[in-house]
Amino acid sequence: MQDEIIENLIEQFRTLPGVGYKTAQRYAYSIIEGTLERAERFSYAIKEAKEKIGFCKVCGNFTDKEVCPICQKRNRKIICVVKDPKDVLAMEKVKTYDGVYHVLFGTISPLEHRGPDQIKIKELLSRVQEDKVEEVIVATNPDVEGEATAMYIAKILSPLGVKVTRLAQGIAMGSDLEYADEVTLSKALEARREIN
Repeated sequence: MQDEIIENLIEQFRTLPGVGYKTAQRYAYSIIEGTLERAERFSYAIKEAKEKIGFCKVCGNFTDKEVCPICQKRNRKIICVVKDPKDVLAMEKVKTYDGVYHVLFGTISPLEHRGPDQIKIKELLSRVQEDKVEEVIVATNPDVEGEATAMYIAKILSPLGVKVTRLAQGIAMGSDLEYADEVTLSKALEARREIN
């Protein structure tokens, strides 16, 4: 029988995605066996992230600024559309992409009663018009919802004369973008195709 404090620490680690009991137990013991200074730095980093990280007012990516560094410095004529902020990090592994991002905060999913009005499509349309965007790369997951979202975006943007492309299928159907490796993402980005 474990001490209640240790068990509570293990349970807190188990709340993280993909962390089972054994891994949570290893994390807990690592904290206990480490120095108090290390534990304080760890807890401070979590607290600071919760207090200071928000969303970029332009693209929706995680940032501690009003406008993220990507939106401040990159080519605004190309927008890569992703489902979640964590997908921006996945796409940034490619290192050759110099455009900006737009986070939808979801995808169109009739089964979950989520239509275009429940995600950030209106904001995307505004950005495309304001910044005179030349290309929109749809990088939603290659699943039914991601495809439906890509088709909808292509439909609303085609009258504006904007090139709408989709990542090539180097990413397996039904998989999540955040778990793709750099090579797969790089090849998918290079072989993107226009959505008609």
